Amino acid sequence: MSSGHRGDSPCSAVSTLQVLSGKWKWLILYHLFQHPSLRFSELMRRIPGITQRVLTKQLRELEEEGIVERTVYPEVPPRVEYAITPYGQSLRPILDLMHAWGLEHLRRKAERALQEPKL
Repeated sequence: MSSGHRGDSPCSAVSTLQVLSGKWKWLILYHLFQHPSLRFSELMRRIPGITQRVLTKQLRELEEEGIVERTVYPEVPPRVEYAITPYGQSLRPILDLMHAWGLEHLRRKAERALQEPKL
């Protein structure tokens, strides 16, 4: 990581984490990377436990950052779809690496749990 100072953060990784912070953003992006576009209701179904209010807020934040685009189709009833932007696609390698690291971490954690002596 660079030791250069940019903005309020001495580490540019903090900027990335700020954009992606939020309990559900990772799952939203995961599903949008799996499908070219998804309707709001499809995202709700694919992410159990998320509320409509929170999904709306998280999507708006991702849209403001240029990660997700919202397309409204002039139909009755109106159809709204969300998709990853070309800029948002640049996150894919980062998320793939984080996913791989998470799998390895869980594997190591499970191994340690098996090695712990039972009381």
